[in-house]
Amino acid sequence: MSFQIDVRKHLLYEDEHILVLYKPAGLMVEPDRNGHPNLLHQVRRYLKSLVPAGEEVYAQHLHRLDRPVSGLILFARRREVLHTLSDQFAQRTVKKYYQALTMHAPSQPAGILEHWHRKEKKKAVVEDVEAPGLEHIRLDYTVKPQGDNRFLWDVTLHTGKYHQIRAQLAHVGCPVIGDSLYGSGTAYKPDAIALHACGLGFIHPVTGKALMIEQPHPF
Repeated sequence: MSFQIDVRKHLLYEDEHILVLYKPAGLMVEPDRNGHPNLLHQVRRYLKSLVPAGEEVYAQHLHRLDRPVSGLILFARRREVLHTLSDQFAQRTVKKYYQALTMHAPSQPAGILEHWHRKEKKKAVVEDVEAPGLEHIRLDYTVKPQGDNRFLWDVTLHTGKYHQIRAQLAHVGCPVIGDSLYGSGTAYKPDAIALHACGLGFIHPVTGKALMIEQPHPF
C-alpha cells in the first residue's frame, strides 16, 4: 500500500526550524527506486505550499522507520539545524521510545535485551555472543498482558541498528504481530506490523529546550 497523507493532520510539532510528524504504517520515509509515495517528498510539498511560488524550501529527515512501522519522524527545516540534530543522534543523546504487540511474553516482565547484530541482505541477524563483524545492540523493556493472549511492550531503544527491535524480540521468542519476516504467524493490518515509535526526546537545536514528543500506539 502506497498513499498520500495530509501532512497538516500528521504534524505533532512545527516551528521555523524543525517538524515532527506521525508516519502511518505503509508509507515510506524516503524515496526508493520504484518511485513510491514517501514522507520526505510530501513534507517538502507541504512546505512549498506555505511560501510564494518558486521560493526554495528545505526539509530533511534525521532518522528512518521501516515501511510497515508507524510513528514519529523528526525533520530539519534548515541545513545548519540538520547538522546540530545529527550530532545528537550520533552521540546517542536522542531518546527513542517504542511500543509493540506480541503473542508471547518474555521470561521476565521487565529487563534489558543485549545482543550482537549484523545485517544480512534485507534481514537482521542477532547473536548471543560477540563475534567478528557483529555490533552490540541494546534495548530496555517492560511487558504487560493485554488480553486475548497479547502482550504490550514498552521499549527504550539505546542503539538503532537495522530492524533491531524486530530482530531482538523475535530472537527471544516474541516476534512482533504481523512481522512474518521474523517469524510471526499472526495477521495484523495490511502492509503493517504492530510496532510503533511512540516517543522522541531531544534538545531543540536553536532554543536549547528539551522536547519530548509523544504519540500513543494505534493498536
